[in-house]
Amino acid sequence: MNIYLVCNAGMSTSILVAKMQEAAKKQNIDVTIEAFSVEILNERVDDADAILLGPQIRHMLPEVEKIVARKCPLSVIDMRDYGLINGENVLKKAIQMINA
Repeated sequence: MNIYLVCNAGMSTSILVAKMQEAAKKQNIDVTIEAFSVEILNERVDDADAILLGPQIRHMLPEVEKIVARKCPLSVIDMRDYGLINGENVLKKAIQMINA
């Protein structure tokens, strides 16, 4: 399972990825979680099971929707979970998106 966080290559997103990986490990969930900038998304979209957009670039959602083209679920990360770096909640949402 591949979960990708798309951002402006910010440091806070990398910290969120680490927290999500910790949560996955505690729950014995086999997942790859990566963060990268929107410029790289078109190279990686075919491998994605879920894509989460950083709230700081939510204004780019229409552009990202065109890149993703319904190949996988796409959502904006909840601002509160992002700000609190709540990896467990963000991971839970991504898994729910995949299983929906």
